[in-house]
Amino acid sequence: MWWQKDIAGCGIAGFIHKKGKLFSGEVIRKAIVSMEERGNGLGAGFAAYGIYPQYKDQYALHVMCTSKKALEEAEKFIKDHVEVVHQEEIPTTPLKSLPDVPYLWRYFVQVNYEKLEGTWKARADFDEDNYIVWLVMEVNKTIEGAYIFSSGKDMGTFKGVGTPAQMADFYRIEEYEGYIWIAHNRFPTNTPGWWGGAHPFTLLDWSIVHNGEISSYGINKRYLEMFGYVCTLLTDTEVVAYLLDLLLRRQKLPLRAVCSIFAPPLWDEIDWMPEDEKRLYTALRMVYGSALLNGPFAILFASHNRLVGLNDRIKLRPLVVATKDEMVFMASEESAIREICPFPDKVWAPKAGEPVVVELEATT
Repeated sequence: MWWQKDIAGCGIAGFIHKKGKLFSGEVIRKAIVSMEERGNGLGAGFAAYGIYPQYKDQYALHVMCTSKKALEEAEKFIKDHVEVVHQEEIPTTPLKSLPDVPYLWRYFVQVNYEKLEGTWKARADFDEDNYIVWLVMEVNKTIEGAYIFSSGKDMGTFKGVGTPAQMADFYRIEEYEGYIWIAHNRFPTNTPGWWGGAHPFTLLDWSIVHNGEISSYGINKRYLEMFGYVCTLLTDTEVVAYLLDLLLRRQKLPLRAVCSIFAPPLWDEIDWMPEDEKRLYTALRMVYGSALLNGPFAILFASHNRLVGLNDRIKLRPLVVATKDEMVFMASEESAIREICPFPDKVWAPKAGEPVVVELEATT
């Protein structure tokens, strides 16, 4: 019945051009808006890569603040710790249907070694990415009402409380061009619908959209806190963005190993594997048990050179993939793909726990 809780809601969509051709945000808008019934108006968003060529060497910090005071404090903290090459209000079109919009600014920054505090100068793990992650965590946990919700290079996230069409209109998404796009239409179930809790979630170049529920959020959160990550955005999907950064960037695990940590085979499946595979998957489950994503999910995650789709290990949420020439599309529904690619070359539903990995091809 219409009043019953729909735990299968949320819509996800994304695509990549393997040779880096740029596409207007109008394309991903069509795909995600076609699944508008999968959300309830409490969250939507987009992430794109290749959108800031003029500042491609700087980190693009997208900041949302609930008050002018929070914005001033966040800006001071940012300028005290990094060099701001350019700053501006994120261009938007005010909509009467979107009340209580936060302050939204972006800062294109680079690490200035003269601004490093003494502790950072002496740290063995210092590199610029680690420093930016620290900066994001410090702002989000120490400045009330201020959140850095996007921090990668030559990419950006645009999200908030509203429908996909409202967010696309508000952020003027058609004015951006990217070679990878992901999008989300939210139906929050166990977490609040608020601007910072909308998808995508990002950290550095990683971005993720998610349909489902991360019931392992508590143990994932405590595991991440041991490595300095702080969850402040009140939505379970936030942990996945930070786990991607921890496992792929900091610990340098192979991508498919990380996917096997997120959605590992069941123990009885491992028992029947050849001995070398059994040792591998046993080790992954024992060492990284606290990084396992329990619960139903379908996720798309991206970085500057790839797009990945992944289901949970028993496929409790839908995910469809299609190809057309140099394009690969992923979405909750085939209809969303056909909205922007009416005649794909191939369409399939990935198996449970089997990642679909699409790499950006090197161009000359």
